Amino acid sequence: MVDVKFEKPQISAAQLKPVLLPAALLCGVLALWMGWAGVQQHLDASRRSDLMRERDAAISSAHDALGVEHKRLRERLDGAPMQAALKAGDLKTAGAELTRGWAGASAGAVLPPDLSLDYENLPKSGYGRLGAMEAAIVADKPMAAIVRDGGKQVLALAAPARVGDQLVGVAYVQLPLQRVSDGVEKADVDDTSYLALRQGGFNVVERGDTALNNGAEALAAKIPGSDLRVAAAVPDIAGGPFGMGALPCFVAAVLLAVLAFVLMRLRHRFGGAVAPAQDEGPVQTLAETMLASPLETSGNLSENTTSSTGPRAVAIDSGIFRAYDIRGVVGETLDPGVAQLIGHAIGSVMHDQGLTEIVVGRDGRLSGPAMIEGLVAGLRKAGRNVIDIGMAPTPVIYFGAYHLRAGSCVSVTGSHNPPDYNGFKIVVGGETLSGATITDLYQRIASGRLHTAAEPGTLSSRDISEDYVQRIASDIQIDRPLKVVVDAGNGVAGDIGPRVLAAIGAEVTPLFCEIDGEFPNHHPDPSEPHNLADVIKMVARLDADVGVAFDGDGDRLGVVTRDGNNIFPDRLLMLFAADVLERNPGAMIIYDVKCTGRLPGHILRHGGSPLMWKTGHSLIKAKMRETDAELAGEMSGHFFFKERWYGFDDGIYAAARLLEILAAQPQTPTETLNALPNGVSTAEIKVNAPDGDPHSFVERFRNEAQFEGARLSTIDGLRVDFPDGWGLVRASNTTPVLVMRFDADSHEAMERIQAAFRAQLHAIKPDLTLPF
Repeated sequence: MVDVKFEKPQISAAQLKPVLLPAALLCGVLALWMGWAGVQQHLDASRRSDLMRERDAAISSAHDALGVEHKRLRERLDGAPMQAALKAGDLKTAGAELTRGWAGASAGAVLPPDLSLDYENLPKSGYGRLGAMEAAIVADKPMAAIVRDGGKQVLALAAPARVGDQLVGVAYVQLPLQRVSDGVEKADVDDTSYLALRQGGFNVVERGDTALNNGAEALAAKIPGSDLRVAAAVPDIAGGPFGMGALPCFVAAVLLAVLAFVLMRLRHRFGGAVAPAQDEGPVQTLAETMLASPLETSGNLSENTTSSTGPRAVAIDSGIFRAYDIRGVVGETLDPGVAQLIGHAIGSVMHDQGLTEIVVGRDGRLSGPAMIEGLVAGLRKAGRNVIDIGMAPTPVIYFGAYHLRAGSCVSVTGSHNPPDYNGFKIVVGGETLSGATITDLYQRIASGRLHTAAEPGTLSSRDISEDYVQRIASDIQIDRPLKVVVDAGNGVAGDIGPRVLAAIGAEVTPLFCEIDGEFPNHHPDPSEPHNLADVIKMVARLDADVGVAFDGDGDRLGVVTRDGNNIFPDRLLMLFAADVLERNPGAMIIYDVKCTGRLPGHILRHGGSPLMWKTGHSLIKAKMRETDAELAGEMSGHFFFKERWYGFDDGIYAAARLLEILAAQPQTPTETLNALPNGVSTAEIKVNAPDGDPHSFVERFRNEAQFEGARLSTIDGLRVDFPDGWGLVRASNTTPVLVMRFDADSHEAMERIQAAFRAQLHAIKPDLTLPF
């Protein structure tokens, strides 16, 4: 055996000297760059601070003015002349009394609480006036809004008119807009900044550089006691290197300048040490110097990065790592320890991609707090900085990744599964993990390929619910009030879902909106028709315009009409597609294999490009990024809006877009929804898979089934399209079941297609129980 010795690399002072000057110059240039960036950051912070003072002053001015006018309105409603007119039922006299002696007040009126007269006179009576009065009735207090009257904008005040405790009318009065706009109009705003008074998605008054208006919501703040807000923006031109602020830039500039000085001194010191080393005797090299006095570290290599030389045993079930997310049963395949390993794996992926910030949140399940605790511990162990937004629907957590500029998030949720389930929906760097990237998390855990940071990451808490509500309300305000019943099935959308719809102008009646992880009333899964029975009854009882239902984590939507029809999501996608294509002709619209065969034709007739793709929220989002699609939807009720939104699945936002469309139509919502192209179709049919393995069965069905005269699609399972309908068999990626659906032009075609499928299914598994 031959011993081979390797000599340590020797770096002498003479060898080091030539690189000192370039290194010093580089440090000097970097110091100047950091110093200049620090100056720019300081100027930017100063400009931002000045604008924030102007914004806050404008808000204070408007708030004070509204307080004065609300007080005047209450005083007139409580005054003896007004009370006498109200008791006598003389609403005309009451309206005249409302503006008497009130400088600037006009258009005073008191209407019956049902507002029937204004509804009959639409649009002449004005949607804005009607909306203000409806808002006052719903809130049961004075409300302010900006409306148009005779081509100009005015401030409208409305309030309930009472005699004792009895509501006898709604008072309405108009005032000059300057009452609330003066603060913005008189603000000291230069041409490089932007300030605006906003209501919903409308700019009432704008000052400064209007090119900055798109980013002004980031610095917007509400005027208390109203739906108005003041938005602000400054140019984003002074971003520091690596996201550093002014002070870190100045510190870095000083350190680099010092380093440049030290390097120049070293170069001067080494000036005489240029003769060959053998002439001077032994010279200690740089490598020897480092070996003689090693740098202290916070931990050894095995502590900072787990070795990947071989697999180690980990008590974790690979079966919980599904196609779209991670999901298991708490106490059987999930516990806080498993959650910590998953968090550690996610944090390791983020480390590999250079990502540091991540948003986390959970649904209302009883196991949620423990799962979050484990997840956060694992993420922090990998050195990630965690922002916990608490209990929130999955789409709000997705929103948080954008709003808080983290780019990554984890929603701890069992979605629509039973109470003892929980799981993780994961986004890293803007990409929803699925398929191989989900499997990679398991492989990292099983092989110990996990990064452990020298210092744990930070943990902070934020409540972004109001930011989410205002972001949607700033973009969507419905043209006329709609009565909506919201059934959250005791899921986590029960709080914020009704808030969003009320904020865009709907009259909301909540049903099972108390968040309860046991789901005591019915399962929160709107794709199952029997789970919609309660909301159908409530819509009929209240004579509401429409009913909406959310699933357990709020990323899916179900819709029912006043006459009790369940509008399947593929038909809703027709409505959404037509609306999006009005503004985006030629846009790509993606739908999954379970959607009706009438959908692609509908998209084509409205000038769009239809594309059928695999079922699964993460798979759909990936395809949207690949094709730059503006809209996508699944039969399960997931809707993905890229137009005006962020491209993730959001049942709450989809409900708001639906109300926006329905309110803009001259027909009733029921007429609009029932007019969508329809045929004979089934809901999703779920059949227990033979041997609990749906994928193997579907693979065999795909290879052996014979359908004459039909077009076969194997994108996801087997979809068989006939000239008058189609049928589908696919494997669920979340539960051990076969998912089937059938759609046809007539009952006769439906029976024929189902009979053909029944024969082929029984040819493979004769004892397979089928509900058709």
